[in-house]
Amino acid sequence: MTSGSIYLLDTNIISALMKDRTGAITANVRAWAQRLPDCRLVTSVVVQYELLFGLARHGTSRLQTAYDIQMNKLPVLPLDAAVGPHYARLRTHLEKAGTPIGANDTLIAAHALALGATLITADADFGRVPDLALENWLVETT
Repeated sequence: MTSGSIYLLDTNIISALMKDRTGAITANVRAWAQRLPDCRLVTSVVVQYELLFGLARHGTSRLQTAYDIQMNKLPVLPLDAAVGPHYARLRTHLEKAGTPIGANDTLIAAHALALGATLITADADFGRVPDLALENWLVETT
């Protein structure tokens, strides 16, 4: 892990933070981030859309408040032209290998690759993405 690096939080990480009633997950994520004093925490607009969809389907006022708190802390980065070539190569590679991942996850992975970011996720499917740096901040730091 290099300080000054970009760390893109995936949907399942932000969702876990939103649902964290005991503070344990928040403390764990904070411990990871504190090990990287110059890190830049961000998320993707695709993650934001997934979270908004979840809120529309199952939202409560408590979850809406938790969403607002989390998203006010994180820059939401738009997709730009640099993501397209990563998306095309990645989707082609995974489909040819017979191991595709979901369309949104493909976009999130391509976004992280385009940014040179480490994807913070608990989703093992991202392990099939070549050259994608991954960390799971829901596990305790060592």
